[in-house]
Amino acid sequence: MSCKWNSHGLPFFPGYTFRDVTKSAFHRPQTLGYRNGYALPRRPTVGIGQDPLLSEQLNQQMLSELSFEAPEVTYGPSDQILYEDFIPAHVALDKKLLRFYAYFIEDILYCPEEQYHVRPVVIYYYLEDDSMCIIEPMVENSGMPQGKRIKRQHLPKNERGEHYEWKDLNLGMDLDVYGVKYHITDCDAFTKEFMESEGMVLNDPETIPEDPYIKRRKIKTPHHITPSNFDKMHRFLAMDRKVLRFFALWDDSDCLFGDTWAVIIHYYLVDDTIEIREVHERNSGRDPFPILMRRRRIHKKIKSENFPSCVMEVSKEDVDEYYSPKDFQLGQTIKLLSRRFLLFDCDGFTKEYYQKNHPDLEMKPIEVQERADTPEEKKEIPPYNGFGSLEDSLQNCLSLNPEPPKVDVLKMFENDGKVLRYIARLDSPYPEEECRRFILSYFLSNDMISIFEKPVRNSGFMSGKFLEKTRIPKPGSTVENPEFYSPADFAIGATVEVFSHHFVLTDADLYVLEYLESISSQIPSQTLESLQKKLGVGMTSGQPASFQ
Repeated sequence: MSCKWNSHGLPFFPGYTFRDVTKSAFHRPQTLGYRNGYALPRRPTVGIGQDPLLSEQLNQQMLSELSFEAPEVTYGPSDQILYEDFIPAHVALDKKLLRFYAYFIEDILYCPEEQYHVRPVVIYYYLEDDSMCIIEPMVENSGMPQGKRIKRQHLPKNERGEHYEWKDLNLGMDLDVYGVKYHITDCDAFTKEFMESEGMVLNDPETIPEDPYIKRRKIKTPHHITPSNFDKMHRFLAMDRKVLRFFALWDDSDCLFGDTWAVIIHYYLVDDTIEIREVHERNSGRDPFPILMRRRRIHKKIKSENFPSCVMEVSKEDVDEYYSPKDFQLGQTIKLLSRRFLLFDCDGFTKEYYQKNHPDLEMKPIEVQERADTPEEKKEIPPYNGFGSLEDSLQNCLSLNPEPPKVDVLKMFENDGKVLRYIARLDSPYPEEECRRFILSYFLSNDMISIFEKPVRNSGFMSGKFLEKTRIPKPGSTVENPEFYSPADFAIGATVEVFSHHFVLTDADLYVLEYLESISSQIPSQTLESLQKKLGVGMTSGQPASFQ
């Protein structure tokens, strides 16, 4: 019964029974429901009016009685036999291998200097399937095929079809495989531990004998060469593309059709070679190829005066002295390959070189009649054509197929990665552009400048790259003879004009001050004072300017 009838002591007769007046719910429980859109039946747990069902009361009574019983009734006796998990051999021994070190001797036939080679190998034994492979370590420039000698397989042990197992291997034994005897000398730690755990007694390890050829190569022949103090690499980096240029006259009037020729002598400081070029005018009727002597070293004095120069070439062993820069002096005649040249002038770089390295030589030009034929007075720089830089425009006039302009390699190597960074603001007549801030970077390797605009929130201007790396000329300089900005011009508060845009420098990186102080002789004092005044706080605290 789902409802209890309370008779309160009255007989159970019609008209003398009534329900419990305290109950207010008389609905039946739901036995149908929906889950994920599907109708599913469910068993009711209560009756009418939320009264517990008789079946539920019996189930709870049975569960309470079973909870007091011994666990053996439910789970059985505890003394059951536990079996270990079976693990197959290919799983237990997977990726486990033994490694032995060995060598074999290769005989050398028909060679009087060596009779045999000692070639070391490594023997790998795979425990999962008893297979083996033999590998010879690679030696660079050995001249012999090396690497995998025998691929992974079962190596035959005898003619009965048996193959080698790990029980057959030990130190100090010979392993005969396909007609080659490999002598096992040692093994690694894992192999030694595995063999000893299986009851194997390993022999003492041996050393691989040294190869006679390698041993003979180590024996140094008794000779001595005095080391040279001359650094060729430093000379190449310091003197590459630095050439002394002299203007001279070659007097060839003694010949039948001789004349006085104007020539240019090039002396290459990187390797002390000399080149002689003729100076030609238009419609002169002379040979259009102006090279009188190709670039080469010219000897000044040979060891033997009876040297057959017209039959044999002069070698370095026969030369006592070569021509050097101290042999070239203006106003004197120099003899090169039996030809006499009167040196009357030189270019500006040559004068600076002699003032710095040979101050005792006076490089004073002399007046000659043929001096008007020199290219210094006749040669003019062509006008700028508007394509690329000034150097690019000049290359179009020098050759039909223009080449890239020459760069200072030494300067690029010394200043690679060195950048001077400044913070600047845009000097603009428009008030809305006062909030714009820029980072001006000066690259010391090629004297180029790039400008990056910093992001400013709600400014309306797009941040990012404002100017690619380029050389910026100063205002007022001409196109044919431009003057570019240098670190000496970047003082705090200075205005830099970049293609009609004016930038005022407001701050700089601490590295800028450190670099300019290292070359303070080349930097104006006003520039250094402005940086020291601006970065004085940063220097005391050790923190550079903020470029975030």
